Amino acid sequence: MAIGKPLTTVYKEVHGSKITTDIYLPLSGSATPQEYPVGMLIGKVINIHGGAFMLGHSRMVSIPQVNDCLDRGWIVVVPNHRLCPGVNLLEGPMQDIRDLLAWIHAGHLDTFLAEHGTYGADLENVAAFGTSSGGHLALSLGFNTPKPPKALLSLYGAVNFSDPLWSKPLPHVRAKLPSNLSTDFINKVYAEKPVPTESSVSLEGQTESGASKGPNFSQPRDAFAFTQIAAGTVLSAIYPEGQSSDPEYRLVDPAQNVLGNFPPTYIVHGTADTLVPIDLSREYFKRLKEAGVKCGMTEVPGEEHTFAATMTVGSQTWWLQREGFDFLEEVIGKGPK
Repeated sequence: MAIGKPLTTVYKEVHGSKITTDIYLPLSGSATPQEYPVGMLIGKVINIHGGAFMLGHSRMVSIPQVNDCLDRGWIVVVPNHRLCPGVNLLEGPMQDIRDLLAWIHAGHLDTFLAEHGTYGADLENVAAFGTSSGGHLALSLGFNTPKPPKALLSLYGAVNFSDPLWSKPLPHVRAKLPSNLSTDFINKVYAEKPVPTESSVSLEGQTESGASKGPNFSQPRDAFAFTQIAAGTVLSAIYPEGQSSDPEYRLVDPAQNVLGNFPPTYIVHGTADTLVPIDLSREYFKRLKEAGVKCGMTEVPGEEHTFAATMTVGSQTWWLQREGFDFLEEVIGKGPK
C-alpha cells in the first residue's frame, strides 16, 4: 500500500508545548462509517517513535511497519511527546503517551476522524507498539492507566532499569563523540523552553525523510543525548528521581509492574544489540510468563539496535519482526475491508 501524508492534530497542550499526533488511515472501500482497530507506534494502533526519550519525532518511524498496519485495516496513531531532560521520564514522555490514550478513549480521535471521511475508531481494540524508548512507552501503557490497550508490542524496548547494564559505559558510542564538547555547551539543552517535542535526528540517525544522517554535535540536544548514552548515564539524565525518591524505578519500569492482568505482550529484539542488550528483554519475557501473561518473543539473529529503521521488506529480519504484528492481529483483529 502506498502511504500518503498523515493527518496531524494537537492532542495535548502543557506549559507552552503543543503536542501533536500523526494519524495514518487505511484505504476505505465503504461510503458508510466503519470502525477500525487503532494502533499506536507507542504507536487503532498507537506507534511510538524511539530516541532514548531525548531524540526523534513522529515522522521518524518505520514506514514499512506503518504500511503493514494499514494493510491489516488498522488506523495508525503516531504521537510526539515531550523530550527529556527538560521534563523527566514519568512526568513527560510517559504522561504524554498516557494522555494520548485517554484522548482516544474520550472520543476525541473519533471526533477528528469524522471530519475526514468514513472512519471510526474501534475503542475496544486498541493496541500499542514502539521501538527502543517507544517500546518502553508502549509497555508503560499496560500499568497505572485506567484502560490499558488490548495488546502491546515492544521492539528492543528499554526495560529492567535496576539491571547494572544501564550504568555501563559504551566505548563504541564514546568513540564517535567530538573531543571538544564542553559541559556548559551540553547543558544548554536545559534552557530549551517550552520543552521540545521533536529533534532533528533520531537515535537511528534518521531524518524525517528517512535518510541516514549522523548526530549533529553542533546541536546541544544531540551532544547531550549521545554523551549520556556513551557514559551509561541515560537513566540519571532522564529520571533523576530514580536516584532518590524512586530507587527501584517502580513508577517507570515495566519490569517492576508485571501482574497477571497485564495486557498480552510481544517482544522483538536483535541478538547483536549493543545499546539495549537482549538479556534485558529475555528477563522481562521471563517475568511475563511467570505472571501468566499471554506473551511471545522473537529473537532476530545478528541484528543491532534500531534495525527497524534499516530493514529491507521481504528480508529474514522483516518476516521475523512481523511476528509481533501477527500477535497484535490475533488479539485486536483486522479492520473492515
